[in-house]
Amino acid sequence: MSAAENKNKAFDFSILKRVIKYVRPYSKLFYMAALLTLVLGALSIVRPWLISFMIDNYIIADKAAEMLLKFTVIIIALIIIEGILQYYQTFISNKVAQSVTIDLRKDTFKKISHFKLSYFDKTPIGQLVTRVISDIETIADIFSEGIITISGDILKLIAVIIMMFYINYDLALFTLIPIPLLIIATRIFQKSVNKSFRQVRNQVAKLNSFVQEHVTGMSIVQVFNREEIEMQKFKEINREHSKAHIASVMAYSIFFPVVEILSALSIAFLVWRGVHLSLTATISFGELVSYILLVNMLYRPIRMLADRFNTLQMGMVGAERVFKILDTHEEIKDTGTINAQTIKGDIEFRNVSFAYQNENYVIKNISFHVKQGEKIAFVGATGSGKTSIINLLARFYEYGHGDIFIDGRKIEDYTLESIRKNIGVVTQDVFLFSDTILNNITLNNPDITYEQVVDAAKLVGAHDFIMQMPGNYHYQVRERGNTLSVGQRQLISFIRAYVYNPKILVLDEATSSVDTESEYLIQHAIEKLTENRTSIIIAHRLSTIQKADKIIVIDKGNIKESGSHEELLKINGSYKKLFELQFS
Repeated sequence: MSAAENKNKAFDFSILKRVIKYVRPYSKLFYMAALLTLVLGALSIVRPWLISFMIDNYIIADKAAEMLLKFTVIIIALIIIEGILQYYQTFISNKVAQSVTIDLRKDTFKKISHFKLSYFDKTPIGQLVTRVISDIETIADIFSEGIITISGDILKLIAVIIMMFYINYDLALFTLIPIPLLIIATRIFQKSVNKSFRQVRNQVAKLNSFVQEHVTGMSIVQVFNREEIEMQKFKEINREHSKAHIASVMAYSIFFPVVEILSALSIAFLVWRGVHLSLTATISFGELVSYILLVNMLYRPIRMLADRFNTLQMGMVGAERVFKILDTHEEIKDTGTINAQTIKGDIEFRNVSFAYQNENYVIKNISFHVKQGEKIAFVGATGSGKTSIINLLARFYEYGHGDIFIDGRKIEDYTLESIRKNIGVVTQDVFLFSDTILNNITLNNPDITYEQVVDAAKLVGAHDFIMQMPGNYHYQVRERGNTLSVGQRQLISFIRAYVYNPKILVLDEATSSVDTESEYLIQHAIEKLTENRTSIIIAHRLSTIQKADKIIVIDKGNIKESGSHEELLKINGSYKKLFELQFS
């Protein structure tokens, strides 16, 4: 079935079947809620029958008041029992709903966390936030207000209709005359609301993406005085979001009055035909009263059924979007079987080419070899492909042609987890979580002790500034570490790399954002970090790479020059020109 056909369906049972699979671990609770729903449906018609029996046999017949009192007590007890059962049915249904939500959210987040970086390059973060939070929240409604509750309403409708025909077949036919019109109106309502719900979910995703992106980049908005312009964009997105909601409200505002009119019409047919039947003694007064109660019980579930069915539909729309994430295959292929824990750090790129999109290669047939324990540096203009080389080595992206070897084995032969665990990367744009300095360094790894962190901080030269913070190593850095300076965040990233003790260390413009004093501290730390460890350094500041064993000059994805600092200065090439430009 095509996507267009799928969207036009009022209800997709294939998606529902897939959602139901998540109930299997909680099947006992689910069946208990279903059983309570069946009992409640059966009990719903007992009260009208008791009232009819009491009126005909004790009130009209003017019999003993004792029996009247007993029936009154029975009806009150029945109401209390129904209330208790309703409580447990609601509680258990919601427990199942939240359990399913937890499992789905874990699966979705786990799936997203394993996507390769190219997926995030083309997918708005706000859209993914919507999928993990609000879309999955609508799936919970499938169980708390959907399947079980709808089944209960349908059961109640069947029980009411059977009772109506049991009491009086003739009156039942007259009373149910408006039902075909109600079915048609409900069908139209379902299609209309289903369409509007899809628009609502689309607009919610757009709104989340816009807000998340602009709050994150608020400094740019303010620096360039874009507040009013961006506000106009927000107003437009907000207006479309409001229109989508109004469309669904419009459907409700039409449907519910139609239900009330048809309900009144049924009562009118009931009164007209009921009076005639009562005059001919075909129906008793008690049965007529119970009939009125049954008609009210008939239309209330129908009205609630349409509302709950649309809640179910909204959950199905959310489920469709979430399953689209779960069905997306954007992971790096992890077919390796070798643990990289034992690697020594010998790296070789052999005729490697890579493109982020199509055939627009940013790395073109490059080859180089880094021996174990060597310190190699890459220099070149922005966009020349230096960072892309690092991304391929850490397997954040998959290269198109050639081979990458570590210790003589293809990089694909190693498990993805072990490769990344043994390659430490320090980037220019340091990301810190809204947590303590300690947890940002250890990333909550229980194997890294507090003493190890302190020792590493002293080595890097960050211990003094950390001790000046309120709470020291337990200082909360807030979102993205905004309470720290760029240099302080960079120092913390160095400590993080050091305590994880990687076999291969990558420094990607790691000193470009720090001041001269911090750079001096980091230079000392780099010497310690790179001892007996294969190191790759990407830098614009040539002062940081002069001691490298080999310097490779990259230009537009190609290797132009290669050699030590002294060797490259003897060549009248790009490196010498860059060196003279920086130190003139």
